[in-house]
Amino acid sequence: MAIRTLGRRQAVAPAPTADETAWIEVAGLEKLYRPRRSEPTRALSDIDFRVRRGEFVSVVGPSGCGKTTMLKILAGLIPKTAGTVRVAGREVTGPLPQIGMVFQAATLLPWRTILENVMVPVEVQRLDRARYREQARRLLSMVGLDEFEGKYPHELSGGMQQRAGICRALVHDPAVLLMDEPFGALDAMTREYMNVELLRIWRESGQTIVFVTHSIPEAVFLSDRVIVLTPRPGRIAEVVDIDLERPRDLGVMASDRAGVYVDRIRRHFHATGVMG
Repeated sequence: MAIRTLGRRQAVAPAPTADETAWIEVAGLEKLYRPRRSEPTRALSDIDFRVRRGEFVSVVGPSGCGKTTMLKILAGLIPKTAGTVRVAGREVTGPLPQIGMVFQAATLLPWRTILENVMVPVEVQRLDRARYREQARRLLSMVGLDEFEGKYPHELSGGMQQRAGICRALVHDPAVLLMDEPFGALDAMTREYMNVELLRIWRESGQTIVFVTHSIPEAVFLSDRVIVLTPRPGRIAEVVDIDLERPRDLGVMASDRAGVYVDRIRRHFHATGVMG
């Protein structure tokens, strides 16, 4: 299926202190959960990293290491315990319009059409509906869903729903797209297809993406860099630069060069007795 071009991406006006070499900046991040009836749990400890503007960075690690927690902190959905988190030069203390998020499930509203679902952030932020309705249609066209804008979620496949979810996250033109294992529930063939689709969307939209996944091969295939977290409390074990040419097709996954990166990342989990 052909993906049509979205067109020139609207410029995002960063804060005056925004630095494109540190479009996302995390320093000394700590997260401690304090339940009322049990002992505190340290989810993240001493996390430091930067993401450049337009970069695709994946985060991998064993279950329970704090990957989703870190993404929710970046999105401003939950508070940090300590440290600094900035996106596009702005301190993250709550949800920011500069951030879009795609969850593990598409979470589309069943009573709304696909176009109406994509428009949800526009309505929440009280943006110009006429302007962004056209933006929503361009996005749906870009991912091959223009003929389905009047359909309801139950009429679409899982992969199509996830594409609609990506459009919803992109419709207000955020500076950063955060993705929390968006393809984890899909079958293997659909997941591979969606990986290729995502790279095309990224190339067309120019977003900065932070992508959480349990799949090491997926992270290597998609990313410019991969952040490897340790078992809980999550700390950064290594940040691996992925030197594979772009654009990439599925053949890259089976290449020897990709295999070297996969093995390098996987060794972290073998060393700790945890399989990634």
